[in-house]
Formats: sequence, structure tokens, C-alpha cells
Amino acid sequence: MPLPTCYAVPCVLLSVCMAMLAGCEKPPAAAEPPPAPQVAVETVKPRPLTLTTELNGRLVSPRTAEVRARVAGIVLKRVYREGSDVKQGEVMFLIDPAPFKADLDSAVAGVKKAEANLYQTRLQAERYAELARINAVSRQDAENAKASYLQSQADVASSRAALARARLNLGYATVTAPISGRTSKALVTEGALVGQGDATALATIQQLEPIYADVTQSTRQISDLRRSLEDGQLQALPQGEIAATLVQEDGREYPLKGQLLFSDLTVDQSTGQITLRSQFPNPRQELLPGSFVRVRLAQARDAQGITVPQRAVQRDAAGKAQVLVLDSGSKVQARPVELGAVHGNRWVVRGGLAAGEQVVVEGLQHAQPGMAVTPQEASVADDPEARH
Repeated sequence: MPLPTCYAVPCVLLSVCMAMLAGCEKPPAAAEPPPAPQVAVETVKPRPLTLTTELNGRLVSPRTAEVRARVAGIVLKRVYREGSDVKQGEVMFLIDPAPFKADLDSAVAGVKKAEANLYQTRLQAERYAELARINAVSRQDAENAKASYLQSQADVASSRAALARARLNLGYATVTAPISGRTSKALVTEGALVGQGDATALATIQQLEPIYADVTQSTRQISDLRRSLEDGQLQALPQGEIAATLVQEDGREYPLKGQLLFSDLTVDQSTGQITLRSQFPNPRQELLPGSFVRVRLAQARDAQGITVPQRAVQRDAAGKAQVLVLDSGSKVQARPVELGAVHGNRWVVRGGLAAGEQVVVEGLQHAQPGMAVTPQEASVADDPEARH
């Protein structure tokens, strides 16, 4: 018996809804996995490496001399120009020579008087000696005459020494430069009384060519270096190959290379550091004593040195250095490393990496440990030595 029309319409709608629900329950097609992120890697290649250390210090003049008045008197004239270069022996000040000229004339007269007395006593001693042989005078008188003659000889020697001293004092009235170098401002003016009771400082001269750079290094760094040399990890550089590079206050490298002269034997008890002195040529005298500088010293050589770019090094939560390396399946792994000194824009790696391993240097933000990545070899442009 057919259903009434009022019942047939709801049945049709129910069938349509059931069909639509059946279509919704069909599972969607599986989505394709995203491609592995690309990262730039650098293959570890050990190579001979010269290890350098950058140390702070100041420039020091090799020779500094204070020009002093060696005699008392009035300064008549300053001969040199303040701040100029002078040669050793060049006249710098003139002190009134009149008193010293008078002392010299007096000393000359004293020598002549002593020589005249010597002549007289010598003749008397000779005469008394002849008379004593014929018993014309007593032996005592002859001996007294000889003693007077010897005394006259001593007087002549003393007067000649006084003459030499008078000549020196007259010479000291002309104050000359004890060394060659750059002069300071004058510490006295014309008309000043100098040398009265002490040797008055008149000016200062500093030698500028060559110039020294005194830097300090901690005893811990030196001990680590010595231990590495003894263990054979590093090779000592010959004394003639220990080059020094000067970095000026504005960050520019000084174009002329220097050399290490010596290391001090005494440790500063307050800082635990020792002083190292380097020498640099200064033909244009643009390096001035007292300036703050940094010096890069080549201290050892590693025959199989490993370096990585500074940007490749990360720090974990404990502050320890680590890098991201790829395994054979191009998956990222975090690797702790032991860092040494900075070499250009790169870290020297003293432990944790081996030859042939790939280190992530770019795209670190996309690489997480355990993640598969697509590696691409990066060009090494941070360190000129790494290109070889």
C-alpha cells in the first residue's frame, strides 16, 4: 500500500542526508611532508695553523732621559724648539758661563804657581843632595828638601785636577742633549736659577725610533701554552719567526711588523700577569709613548689545526661551547667542543671535532638536533689561511 504524500517527502530528505553524511566520513588524502631545510656546512680540514694571542698594553719609549743642570747658575737662553727632534750632543740650554770662566782662569793660575814651586823645590832638593854627599849640610836638611819637592809634585797634580774640574764646569754651562729623540716642553725659562743644591730638570727627551710595546699575559695562558708544547700538541716557533702585529687605539693595524724581544721573569703579584715586550719600527714617529694598543703575538704552531667560524659556535644552558654537526644521514647532532684562541674571525678548536666532519655554519635557526637537513657546502671566506 503506497505511503501518503505527507510521509514520502521526509523519507526522501532523510535518504539525502544519510548520503551526505556518508560522504563526509570518507578520509582525506594524506598531506606530503615538508622538504628538509637547507643549511650551509663546512667540512673540517686540519691544516698547519699559527696560533696568535691578542694582548693589551701600552707603548713605551726605549730610552728616556731627563736633561738636567749639572752646575748652578742662571739660564741665559733656551736654544732648542720645544717638541722638536734633537740629536745627541745638540745644544739645548745656555747657563751663564762667566763664573765658570773665572774659576777656570783661577785654576790655570794655580797650576802655574804650583809648577813654579815645583821647579824651585826640585832645584833645592838636587842641591841639598850634592851638599849632603860632601857633608856640607846635614842629612836631615837634604831629606827635608826632598820632601818639599815631593809635596810640590802633589800640589801640581792637585792644581791640574782643579783645572780639569773648572773646564768641566765651564762645559756644563752649555747643556746638550744626552740622547737623540723628541723633546718635551721646557721646564724652566730664561733667568731661572738652576742647579742650586740639586740637578734641576730642564726638559725630557724620549727616543721614538724604534718604539716598544709592553703587554701583559696571564700566567695561566702561559702555563697552558707551555703544557701544550711539552705534550707535543703544539710546536714552538723559532725566536726569529715570532712576529708581532700592532693594533692601534682606533682599531687599525699598524702596517709595519714587529718582533718579540723578551718575556719578563717576574709575575705581578696583584694581577698574576707577566710583561712581554715587543719592538716596532717607527720611522714616521706616529707611535707615541703612553698610547693604549693591542698586540697580536704568534706564539706556537699547530701542524693539524682545526678552526670553525665564530658564528658556528653556540652556548648551551651551562654556557659550554657546542657546534651542530651532521651524521651520515644528514641529521643534526649537537657536539660539545673545547675552544682555544681566536684566529681571525674563527675559533681554534682544541677538542671535539675530527677531520671530515660537517659543521653547520649557516641556517642554525632552522637546524635542531635530530632533524634531517639538506647540506650545502659553504665558501670559506672568514680566514685567508683556511682557503688553502
